[in-house]
Amino acid sequence: MKSRPRKRAAPRRGATKSDKLWGGRFTSGADPAAERFTGSLAFDRRLWPHDVAGSVAWARALARAGLLSAAERDAIVRGLATIRDELAAGTFPFRPELEDIHTNIERRLQELIGEVGGKLHTGRSRNDQIALDERLYLREIVARVRMGLRRVQQTLVARAAETIEAPLPGYTHLQRAQPIVLGHHLLAYVFMLQRDRERFTGCARRADDTRPTHAGRPSAQHRRAPRRRRRGSRPASGASR
Repeated sequence: MKSRPRKRAAPRRGATKSDKLWGGRFTSGADPAAERFTGSLAFDRRLWPHDVAGSVAWARALARAGLLSAAERDAIVRGLATIRDELAAGTFPFRPELEDIHTNIERRLQELIGEVGGKLHTGRSRNDQIALDERLYLREIVARVRMGLRRVQQTLVARAAETIEAPLPGYTHLQRAQPIVLGHHLLAYVFMLQRDRERFTGCARRADDTRPTHAGRPSAQHRRAPRRRRRGSRPASGASR
C-alpha cells in the first residue's frame, strides 16, 4: 500500500525562513540565547586562511572530476580570492547568525558570484571542512611554536656560555647539594625545550599524514572528486568509496 505524501505546513504569517543550513523546515530564526550557545564564529574565524585555501583546492578537484566546468571553477576561485582580500583587509561582512566561518564564506561566495557558488559544497560537509582547517591551522601554529622555542634555546645556550664560571648551589629534595655552575642549570632547560619541540613535531606529522577531505559522512553524495596520489602511496584508511 502506497503511503500518501505528507503536506508541509504553510509558514505562519509574518514568519521569515531560517538562514541556517539545517533550517529548511523552520520558518523563524533561533532564540538569541541558542544563537550565542551554538555559534562558533567568535573563535573559528581565525581559520579563514585555511578554509579559503581548502575551498580553492576543492573547487579544482571538482573540476578535475567533471563536476564543475572550467568557467564555474574559475568563477569560484576568483570569488574566493575576493573573499580572501576582504578578510585580510578586515572588511568582510561577518554574519553571526550563520554560526561559523565555513558558512559565512560560502554564503558570501554566493552573494558575489551567484548560484554557482553553491556548487562548492558538492561532496563536502562542514565536518570535512573543520577537520581540514584544523589540520592546516595546526601545521602553521606548530611551525611558529617550534621556531619560538628554538629562539629561546639559542638565548639560553648563549647565556650559559657567559655563566660557565658562575657557581650555583644544586638542590635535592629542597636541600642544598653539590655545587654546580649556572650555565649547566640553564642548559637543562634547553634539553627540556628540545623534548617539547619533538612532541610538537610529532603533532604536526600526524596532522599532515591525515587527509580528511571527503573522508565520509552518513549522508554524503555518492559521487566524489578523486584526489591525486603520489606514485607508490596508499589511500588513507577510512576513505569513502
